[in-house]
Amino acid sequence: MSTRPQFRIASYNVHKCVGLDGRRRPGRIIDVLNSLAADVVVLQEADRRLGERPAAIPARLIEDETDFRSLEISNSGPSIGWHGNAILVRKSINSSPVEQINLPGTEPRGALGVQVAGLRVIATHLGLLRSDRRAQLRAIRNHLNGDTTPAVILGDFNEWTRSRGLEPLADGFDIHSPGRSFHAARPVAALDRIATSIGLELRDAGVVQSRTARIASDHLPIWADIQIAG
Repeated sequence: MSTRPQFRIASYNVHKCVGLDGRRRPGRIIDVLNSLAADVVVLQEADRRLGERPAAIPARLIEDETDFRSLEISNSGPSIGWHGNAILVRKSINSSPVEQINLPGTEPRGALGVQVAGLRVIATHLGLLRSDRRAQLRAIRNHLNGDTTPAVILGDFNEWTRSRGLEPLADGFDIHSPGRSFHAARPVAALDRIATSIGLELRDAGVVQSRTARIASDHLPIWADIQIAG
């Protein structure tokens, strides 16, 4: 049996906590988060879009109702995220300060980076245009240049095909699609992906399809168990 540490990472587009019934219910998202048994969770659409973009899920609610802490982000104001991206880490796990990565494109986008237990985690929500997605992934790759730490890039990739638009990751990363995650009512597209760099092994992966997950957001969360190779 391997003694190498195994980590569970997850990604969840929470749709500002607005469920398929049109109601904003952060408590349902909390229930789904607690079901993931993850060490790190990256969120998309974690804040509202108007005004100062307050958090859709208050940091205090996460602190009080889960075993996660939301990582602080510079200049995020009342939000727990940046460009809608947020990172949650299990309270028992140490992490580095969060990096903000500006991404090009026709609409404001960004990514977040953090180092957790010898693993570089990049959280992102890619653009709606394929040309933007390519440019954004190139920017993330450029940000990682020269860093030999094993890396995971995950989030809502917004890509309906298997690999088109994801070419910047073709050299050096394996792109995993745990399954169809959108639309939650009737999943037809694997928009949410996980890309692992050389030096990482994917042990298992899947899509959460619980009753609560199928109504809490328009996306279903994805997860993966990974190990550092050796």
